[in-house]
Amino acid sequence: MTVATSLIPGLDDIVKRGDPRRRGEIARAISQLFFQDAEKLRPDLVDLFDNLLIDLVPHAELASRVDLAERFSHLNNAPPHLVTQLARENEIAVAGPVLRRSPVLDDAALVEIARLKGQGHLLAMTERPTLSADITDVLVERGDRDVVRRAAGNAGAVFSAGSYSAMIKRASQDGVLTLKIGQRDDLSGEHLKELLNGTLDVIRRRLSSVVKPVRQVEIKRAMASIEEATLPPGPRRDFSAAQRTVLALHREGHLGESALLGFAKAHKYEESIASLSAMAGIRLSILDRLIAGDRCDPILILGRVLNLGWPTVRALILMWYGSHRRPAEADLEQARVNFARLMPSTAERVVKFWRNRQTI
Repeated sequence: MTVATSLIPGLDDIVKRGDPRRRGEIARAISQLFFQDAEKLRPDLVDLFDNLLIDLVPHAELASRVDLAERFSHLNNAPPHLVTQLARENEIAVAGPVLRRSPVLDDAALVEIARLKGQGHLLAMTERPTLSADITDVLVERGDRDVVRRAAGNAGAVFSAGSYSAMIKRASQDGVLTLKIGQRDDLSGEHLKELLNGTLDVIRRRLSSVVKPVRQVEIKRAMASIEEATLPPGPRRDFSAAQRTVLALHREGHLGESALLGFAKAHKYEESIASLSAMAGIRLSILDRLIAGDRCDPILILGRVLNLGWPTVRALILMWYGSHRRPAEADLEQARVNFARLMPSTAERVVKFWRNRQTI
């Protein structure tokens, strides 16, 4: 018998031997007294109600416990031991309301519950207005897909560096999670790069369309950095002068196949690639990497999309080989046949894919 139950004649007997309905009735009656003046109650009176209700509520009917959990979850001075007891219940209908919003629950209690209870309890916690890193560490470690998605989408949640990395790893297989992480205001530049590096192009484009303008700029920078890291080692080509030359030709209305053919015949690689970039609408860094590969197929594809003649395409292929190498005539003839057979619609789809890589 507690001190509280001894103050009310017969209450201890109800606690020990009363049926659930009777216990629920008493619990509701005592709770109603608490709710009437909850904001004015002194701490010692809150403790008194706590001692009374903690013996009654666990044995009340489910409906009574659900109702009381919902009402107590909104109070800043709800009986703390009772609220913690409700939060630990296996019935998520009872535990859920206090786990979602009760300000009485502290981090220690939430972490303990997160480590011991099931996914329903973890999912309820993700709706709290704020979540500390101690709590989210457990949610990310133990949570299923829905739990981690909801936690990532909670603007009031704080994540440790380790939890961020764990979420990003899971996001490589979860487009929804990628979008939620990508929209977080506290996402660092390094974590953004890590997120984008493991994400499909279609998800990257979707992410860029839903984030704030500031984050769109960050995504473009991160993608540029990722692309730069994939380039082969060694000195980078300087396209500055070539871009100025091509820009001047464009302004004068002289940028076209004739100028491109002249650059290719002169083995002016930078000017040729800069011209192709401007004519095809493909970022220079992407086009340079494509052309610098071990096959000349990108030249054939660009030639078909830009409706270039074979002499220009041939000159570009010879430039691709370099001034110190000469392809076999059979190889040139095979390239010509492949170019003639290449359908414009097929080439356009490939170029569209290249362009899409730069939209973010």
